[in-house]
Amino acid sequence: MSATDPGVIAGAQTFMAESFGSDFKRFFGKGLAILLPTAVTLWLLWQALGFVYSNVAQPINRATRLAVIWVVPQALSEEKLPDWFSVTHEELTLARSARDPSLGKISEPALRREIRTQYLSKFWNDHWYLNLSGFIVAVMLIYLSGVLLGNIVGRTIYSRLERLITQLPGFKQIYPHVKQVVDMILGDKKMAFSKVVIVEYPKEGIWTVGFLTGNSMRQIDKSAGGTVVSVFIPTSPTPFTGFTINVRKEQAIEMSMSVEEALRFVITAGVLAPGEEVDPKIISSNPDLIAKLASDELESN
Repeated sequence: MSATDPGVIAGAQTFMAESFGSDFKRFFGKGLAILLPTAVTLWLLWQALGFVYSNVAQPINRATRLAVIWVVPQALSEEKLPDWFSVTHEELTLARSARDPSLGKISEPALRREIRTQYLSKFWNDHWYLNLSGFIVAVMLIYLSGVLLGNIVGRTIYSRLERLITQLPGFKQIYPHVKQVVDMILGDKKMAFSKVVIVEYPKEGIWTVGFLTGNSMRQIDKSAGGTVVSVFIPTSPTPFTGFTINVRKEQAIEMSMSVEEALRFVITAGVLAPGEEVDPKIISSNPDLIAKLASDELESN
């Protein structure tokens, strides 16, 4: 069989096509995994900036131009106004003659304001950096809002206003969830998780990572006949959702890993596992745990 045999050529072509397809999927997946988080982050930041610019900065720019139209001519005489902003009698006559008669008569001050509005809009567009003034003012307003609402008086006023808002139809169904998401992303409060633990859940022999949130209710302690703790069980890949279980204190085995390590473990569904497992001191004080782990290891082998 020679190298020019049609069967050999076809086999080689098929092999090359399959190899290329496999490599393409593998490297495309790697490239997507590397670039997608950055692209999504940049897109979200761009959308946030666009929202602030369109809904806060632009109204400020329009208000600034309107203030200039009304205030500056009152503060300065026509002779002291800049050339691009002053209105001559010839311009008034030309504008009045070009005006649509169906719009009715217009007073001279109102006509001057119309002409100055056009002049100011052209001047504003010719100097693009003036649009940044609204954005800078918006940023400063947001900053000042944070300063004012960050003190005790501001927090008290805002809390009362927030309670009022949450009573309004429509707002009370949406606002709490939006606030929770924003607080999760931008809030400076640390999570209330004190320790990372493992518990046998949902049944014996299955170990689940959880976060110790504190002691449970006294009624549960009384019913269980001992100290009961509350454990938050996160779900993958969104650890901020999950459910709370109550277990006896000795059944919540403390782990020698940080909350951040445990969150990475949950978010990646166990792909990124911390270097350390159960603290040896904790294992030595829990002989039942050693037996269960050894039994599980033997069964898995």
